[in-house]
Amino acid sequence: MPTAVLMEEQVKKEEDNYPRITKKVLFQLCKDHKLYRTPYLNDVLYLHYKGFAKIENLEEYTGLKCLWFECNGIHKIENLDNQKELRCLYLQQNLLSKIENVEHLQQLDTLNVSNNTIYKIENISAIPKLGTLQISHNRLSTADDLKHLSECHYLSVVDVSHNKIDDPDVLEVFASMENLHVLNMMGNPVIKKIKNYRKMFIIKIKGLRYLDDRPVFPREKSLCRSMG
Repeated sequence: MPTAVLMEEQVKKEEDNYPRITKKVLFQLCKDHKLYRTPYLNDVLYLHYKGFAKIENLEEYTGLKCLWFECNGIHKIENLDNQKELRCLYLQQNLLSKIENVEHLQQLDTLNVSNNTIYKIENISAIPKLGTLQISHNRLSTADDLKHLSECHYLSVVDVSHNKIDDPDVLEVFASMENLHVLNMMGNPVIKKIKNYRKMFIIKIKGLRYLDDRPVFPREKSLCRSMG
């Protein structure tokens, strides 16, 4: 049996062993958090730290603007077709290996998929208002894994810290981003590969205002460019 099929079967088996997001569970969670009993009236839903393995049964929650799925066992981004108003999606600390099924989230501003096992940034350029991408502690390593960022014209805040990035060509990817203002690269091996790393990033990324753990002040920017 092909490996992909075996993996899919394993995931389904795991999903059956995890707690499920049923309508009854959602109703109880809304009650516990003093939210509305009528699904479409809620603009936030707290589903974090529950051990869920699958996103499901959210069809009636059409008014959601913020969805918390942090620290579960979710393998796949799916079944968010009715969440057209969603602004913030928090999926950090799950079991995701891919960014998918998000293109229809046209109002999304913030996507957090940190602490997963994602190898490549993809499928987010179709989200016109996406301003913040947090994808630290994943498995990004090459410029090719990040090149999709150059198509994300609105994106201004990117956190790719603590990945496995060791390809100096990633600088060209970030330099091609029209609105990049805040970038966190800490914890990646490429930092030691690029001579005068901070200076080079400040020179190349024209609109950079914050790099890693400190701001880029106008004086530093002018100094870097005069020395560059």
